[in-house]
Amino acid sequence: MDFKSNHAAPVLTEPVPISKSRLGIHSSLLSYSPPASAFSSSLFVNIPRKKGIPGKLDDVRAAGWLDAMMSSSPPRKKLSKEFNVEVASDENDAVYCSWLMNYPSALISFEKIMHFAKGKRVALFLDYDGTLSPIVDNPDHAFMSNATRAAVRNVAKYFSTAIISGRCRDKVYEFVGLPELYYAGSHGMDIMGPVTHTVSVDDHSNCIRSADKQDKEVNLYQPAKEFLPMIDEVFRSLVENTKGIIGAKVENNKFCVSVHYRLVDEKYWTTIAQCVNDILKDYPRLRLTHGRKVLEVLPVINWDKGKAVEFLLKSLGLSNSDDVLPIYVGDDRTDEDAFKVLREGNRGYGILVSSVPKETNAFYSLRDPSEVMTFLKSLVRWKKSNEAQF
Repeated sequence: MDFKSNHAAPVLTEPVPISKSRLGIHSSLLSYSPPASAFSSSLFVNIPRKKGIPGKLDDVRAAGWLDAMMSSSPPRKKLSKEFNVEVASDENDAVYCSWLMNYPSALISFEKIMHFAKGKRVALFLDYDGTLSPIVDNPDHAFMSNATRAAVRNVAKYFSTAIISGRCRDKVYEFVGLPELYYAGSHGMDIMGPVTHTVSVDDHSNCIRSADKQDKEVNLYQPAKEFLPMIDEVFRSLVENTKGIIGAKVENNKFCVSVHYRLVDEKYWTTIAQCVNDILKDYPRLRLTHGRKVLEVLPVINWDKGKAVEFLLKSLGLSNSDDVLPIYVGDDRTDEDAFKVLREGNRGYGILVSSVPKETNAFYSLRDPSEVMTFLKSLVRWKKSNEAQF
């Protein structure tokens, strides 16, 4: 079954073809690399300042919003519609197993991954929602388990570890509660990184010296700082315009606005999409991305989670080095930018967290947050074992 030929989400441009040989990794360590045409390097829809096609439904259909909303969070019990294949629920495991031939489990492939990591410094990047915590109906209740928090704390003792989330940086810090990590909120537009000689506040106009909650000196990098008044204005407008839609929740993530529709009856998805569309017509410097049952409004700047990974690697003194292996674990479309950077930068591995088949730039997969926790524990055991040998 070909999972690469029926991508229903909007594809605006194509990335540079990926050659596995450029990774310098033995072929036995790599999963199948899908053709470049299967991927979107820009998974968002720009909203121009102009009149939409007449008619409320036509507006959001013309922009491809409804299709993207439908495919952004596929049902767990059946195959995602983006593959144009319908199967009975008891066939899901067989379909998923077929997909795993191309994107093997990072647990089953752990020894292969660690074989390449031997002698290298591992840098770990983690998404939060859907990766460390389960996807829940109320985003304010997306708590990680104590066991997962312990696993993250332990892995941070041995590896440079950062959380890169669409959430507001302060909010994801409250959820995780581990001061030893580095945090990037708003899809990487609000980064708290270490103070090192490799990144100077003099080199970046949007980088300032600050202190974290433990009064440790850090660099704050906020490339979209000029958009703050605009984001606040859009947030207030969205709260006002969606207050009549039962189940809708608008979240201010500082440098982006998230409109959650997980609890909205599907027959009102057109209404919530139209509310966002009507507001964005007046803001050509803002763009829309689609997550798992969430519409997210972000500034139109050349910055994403992939750029955040590059910035943090530089901040940690780990960029442009052959003895570094970055690993990024995430579950959403915005994580694809980070997966792509690791592929095209010949640097390391992306691991997609998904219980259903998806097109991805990742090399490996994990099924859910519980498997992510197991993977983190395995990393710690591997590190301790290596240290014991010397």
